[in-house]
Amino acid sequence: MSATRTRVIAALVMAPFAIGAILLLPTSWLAMLAALVFLVGLWEWFKLAEIDDTLQRTVLLTANLLVMVALVWASRGSGDATDLVPLRLMALVGVVWWLLALLWLRFFTFASDHETWARVFKLAAGTLAVVPAWCALGLIHSSQPNGHIWLFVALAIVWAADSGAYFAGRHFGGRWFAGRKLAPRISPNKTLEGLLGGLAAGMLVAAVGALIAGAGVGQLAGVLVVAIFTVLFSVVGDLFESLLKRHVGAKDSGDLIPGHGGVLDRIDGVLAALPIFVLGKEVFGF
Repeated sequence: MSATRTRVIAALVMAPFAIGAILLLPTSWLAMLAALVFLVGLWEWFKLAEIDDTLQRTVLLTANLLVMVALVWASRGSGDATDLVPLRLMALVGVVWWLLALLWLRFFTFASDHETWARVFKLAAGTLAVVPAWCALGLIHSSQPNGHIWLFVALAIVWAADSGAYFAGRHFGGRWFAGRKLAPRISPNKTLEGLLGGLAAGMLVAAVGALIAGAGVGQLAGVLVVAIFTVLFSVVGDLFESLLKRHVGAKDSGDLIPGHGGVLDRIDGVLAALPIFVLGKEVFGF
């Protein structure tokens, strides 16, 4: 079976479960399921940070889980009320982190050696990528009205951008920008044509999804602006994982998903996109 066919079959199997969970589960249950997925991705992140000892990785993963539990505890208000301030602050921390990640991508050899201090930076980056994204996911899904649909829209923007970039890159890569690559020393296969294709696909899905989620026509401009930044930062997340893999000479973060590599390979763009989307949703009020 070809790699492409395996990839498509795996995606078709996973997609109904993911979409069903987003649209049907209450936020608390979805948050627990998402925490499991994100922590598996973080486990793979530790591997890319060259934490090879299983005990060390388990301790680090437990520490991140405890951070998540502490955030949920801090968000408990009086009675049935919920104080979302801790989650919002953590999502904002995620936005700040991904802006700093742009600087890291610019100086891509930073922390590329195998010394302890390099691992410390990468471990901190893992927490700053995973925990804020998990908080953002909960914030979007619990928002009113139609938070579950808005979360699906946010994720669909990333998925569509990934597919749009893949097909635009394959069919038009190298034709419009004289063969210039997006980030040749980090991810040589990414093209500027692919980036434009991803932006177009993401904006189209955002426009259609926003109307389904109940946004007014007057809000579409704000949704499209947020979609643009969501797509761009999903690319940043993808590039950052590529940077980590390049530092250690890895092709994939793992082999858990047939044809797709590891869990982190599937959620790297989502980790960066969700804090951006929730910030934009707050700013534009949709």
